[in-house]
Amino acid sequence: QLQASGGGLVQPGGSLRLSCAASRSIRSMIYMGWYRQAPGSQRELVAFSLSDGSTNYADSVKGRFTISRDNAENTVDLKMNSLTPEDTAVYYCHARHSGIYYWGQGTQVTVSS
Repeated sequence: QLQASGGGLVQPGGSLRLSCAASRSIRSMIYMGWYRQAPGSQRELVAFSLSDGSTNYADSVKGRFTISRDNAENTVDLKMNSLTPEDTAVYYCHARHSGIYYWGQGTQVTVSS
């Protein structure tokens, strides 16, 4: 249903763009977001986008990350700038539709010199 891509190894201060491709139209999906889970930690919200165009971000990524959804391409991207080692985690795409929660398979982001 959701296919995440774009993870990898990047140096501190670098940038990455994650992309989440949905197998169906996202136009009706009220909520689409990105979460992450670092080793030994719980999964946490990174950013979400609502169908009305509004967005929200975790305090730790505000000003550095940007979430964007493309209803024509059925994708939700996460542009990540000024990455730090604390951003290292597996990043998951998430969507909600008609009371059903969908999760992508996760993509690893490692920030290290």
